[in-house]
Amino acid sequence: MSEHVTDVLVVGGGPAAAWAALKAAGAGASVVLADKGYCGTSGATAAGGTGVWYVPPEPAARETAMASREALGGHLADRRWMSRVLDETYHRMNELADEGRYPFPTGPDGRPLRGGLQGPEYMRRMRIRIRRAGVRILDHSPVTELLTDADGAAAGAAGYRRQAGEPFRVRAGAVVLATGGCAFLSGALGTNTNTGDGALFAAEAGAELSGMEFSNAYGIAPEGTSVTKTAFYAFATFYREDGEVLEGAASQGGRSAIARELLTGARVYARLDRADATAQAAMRRAQPNFFLTFDRLGIDPFTERFSVTLLAEGTVRGTGGIRITGADCTTSVPGLYAAGDAATREEICGGFTGGGSHNAAWAMSSGSWAGAGAARYARSLGSGRAAFRPVTGAGGAGLRPTGDAGSAAGPGEARELVRLVQEEVLPYDKNYLRSGSVLTGSLGALDALWAQLRSLRGEGAGLVKVRQAAAMTAHARWMYASALARTESRGMARRLDHPGQDPAQHHRIVTGGLDRVWTRPAELVA
Repeated sequence: MSEHVTDVLVVGGGPAAAWAALKAAGAGASVVLADKGYCGTSGATAAGGTGVWYVPPEPAARETAMASREALGGHLADRRWMSRVLDETYHRMNELADEGRYPFPTGPDGRPLRGGLQGPEYMRRMRIRIRRAGVRILDHSPVTELLTDADGAAAGAAGYRRQAGEPFRVRAGAVVLATGGCAFLSGALGTNTNTGDGALFAAEAGAELSGMEFSNAYGIAPEGTSVTKTAFYAFATFYREDGEVLEGAASQGGRSAIARELLTGARVYARLDRADATAQAAMRRAQPNFFLTFDRLGIDPFTERFSVTLLAEGTVRGTGGIRITGADCTTSVPGLYAAGDAATREEICGGFTGGGSHNAAWAMSSGSWAGAGAARYARSLGSGRAAFRPVTGAGGAGLRPTGDAGSAAGPGEARELVRLVQEEVLPYDKNYLRSGSVLTGSLGALDALWAQLRSLRGEGAGLVKVRQAAAMTAHARWMYASALARTESRGMARRLDHPGQDPAQHHRIVTGGLDRVWTRPAELVA
């Protein structure tokens, strides 16, 4: 086993992780970043372009920006956090231009356009920046559990180095979880590393989660592809197989009509026929990877119909995640911080969000705060504390079986466990078009699957796969327990059996627990 000692350990490799590592190093901390993939190329952002919630500090513009999604989010967002994120994003985007030399385009008036980023170039530059800052990057090194000290504080993590074929351990003064959300290996672009690992690690250490009912995001994609760049479908008309317009279908507010049609076994077609020549040119400049599939297939999406599907994106586009308890994105576990999609975005989005925009702004803002906060915490422990305090592994399911010695996970067993989770979370009639009776049935199946995982023990490289299956199972159980606790429709958490919004449920829902999942309401802070 390889051993590392550092002030701050960042788990993840996307924008939130990179900003956390950069700001922790900038605060004088030694930093190790452990990524499941290759930092700079793994995750949803690196796979494509993204809009950013970048608003100049003009009162009227900021007010419009904050008000724009409050109703969509069920009025669960906090304007104090919105204001903080707008400020932080403004500064970080300008920093990216000035210090990161990001090549922002300019408008006709010569002013830089900083409302979006090309993911590959953005993350390439962020990797360069954190390496120059002295961050040690452990690529292809998935973490499998957190380490805690005798007082229950986060004290590092253990994992497996795929290319070296050996386990590793990092002792740290503080830990930032920036592992992304959970898309349940649905095939959506860039989400193959997003299996909810950070949420499981946090819960095993004693942290809580919030907003997990806001987790049934599905992105529109051309059938047979992975590109879920849903924004451009605002220019689309949707059609049935017979060529008739599919009434009620839309990119925003009309995906349920698409889901219902797909559930009949019929195909749904789209055509971006509402975009004029100017819009078409702008779309190609803004998101060139959106058109790559069409160009390869010889389809003109502006004039020709093409079949579409819906891919689950869970808490990657949903807002639920690890509950944060302080302005520096600390959690209820001392020394543990959360950022990006791993953390709840309810503070700025309430119960609804989409891709990019708020998500990208939250990643760079929360990452920056978490990194700086973790550095302060590590410094407060005193010199050498990370290296010498006794630590214990916090991991459970798939790692340390309950009862007797448990059984080793056999070849293909993790893959089968993932398939069983997917059976409960990917179908539209279970997760997207939700009802109490179906949620209850699925939760029962997931509870049984969790019990099975608690008796398994992964080994070597297989441990990573089993722990991913455990993370997805835990994620789904928190999602459905929270969805059952919210007996109304608010934000993206829609219930067929409770279609209206209940003023008495104007609160957030906190959840947690492993063998026994619990939920409780949390009133909004005035």
